[in-house]
Amino acid sequence: MHELRLLCPEERVEAVGDALEALDALSISVEDADARTPAEQALFGEPGMPPPKEGWQRSLVIALFAEEAQAKEAAQLLAPQDFFQGCRFIAIVDVPEQDWVRLTQSQFEPVEITPSFWIVPTWHEPPAQAAQVIRLDPGLAFGTGTHPTTRMCLRWIARRPPARQRVLDYGCGSGILAIGAAKFGAAVVDAVDIDPAAVQSTEANAQANHVQVRAGLPDQAGGQYDTVLANILATPLKVLAPLLCGHVAPGGALVLAGILARQADELKEAYAPYLQLEVADEEDGWILMTARRST
Repeated sequence: MHELRLLCPEERVEAVGDALEALDALSISVEDADARTPAEQALFGEPGMPPPKEGWQRSLVIALFAEEAQAKEAAQLLAPQDFFQGCRFIAIVDVPEQDWVRLTQSQFEPVEITPSFWIVPTWHEPPAQAAQVIRLDPGLAFGTGTHPTTRMCLRWIARRPPARQRVLDYGCGSGILAIGAAKFGAAVVDAVDIDPAAVQSTEANAQANHVQVRAGLPDQAGGQYDTVLANILATPLKVLAPLLCGHVAPGGALVLAGILARQADELKEAYAPYLQLEVADEEDGWILMTARRST
């Protein structure tokens, strides 16, 4: 593997990136060329939203190629192009072979939900204090327990075990919330998602954790549930308000996540015709909102 490193002004980053992609770069990343210097520039976007800019005033563009000859050819082809004006070639760097599986695994440690409830990748032993464990490896579907929204939902489940309840996980991703509900005694757990890959991931993860979860597409959700969980994002949650509230049984709970703290009033307004939402937890700028239907 070889990296082609280029220095580009902000206005050239997108065009250069598109050209590198057309030249069969395996990956393309953009970094602040002035990082860790007094000229470093903060560039933040809202969680779940695209960044406000394509790059920094001085951007380091790094393209990975399988062969050195490909990297050299890319540099030669880019140099005379009009859109490359203001950019310059820095270097072609050999990337040593690594055990990528071991490297990836080293980045994922057990995640504490409560002192006795942990999410543990299969290559780790559970902590001694873990009375309840979800075994979950990083995959294509969202939900590994590392994101605050997932942790808050699981904390809510652990502190209010849904024993003998009927539970719906709407937008299940990896199935982690459904598995958590099953681990804490739910009698029936339905997990639905619009993405067939998420359904497959949920089925596999439930089997690996030795729990019963009925996974499927959204039309599988039927009737009312004692607990309805939805960890998505604020915009789809607002659209889904009548549907989700319609699934909440008398005396049942609605638990919503994927919401930024500044979006609390929007969600309260969207759900006001159906249920009264309140903020139940907050972590790193994200909030958990819950409501309970009267009996």
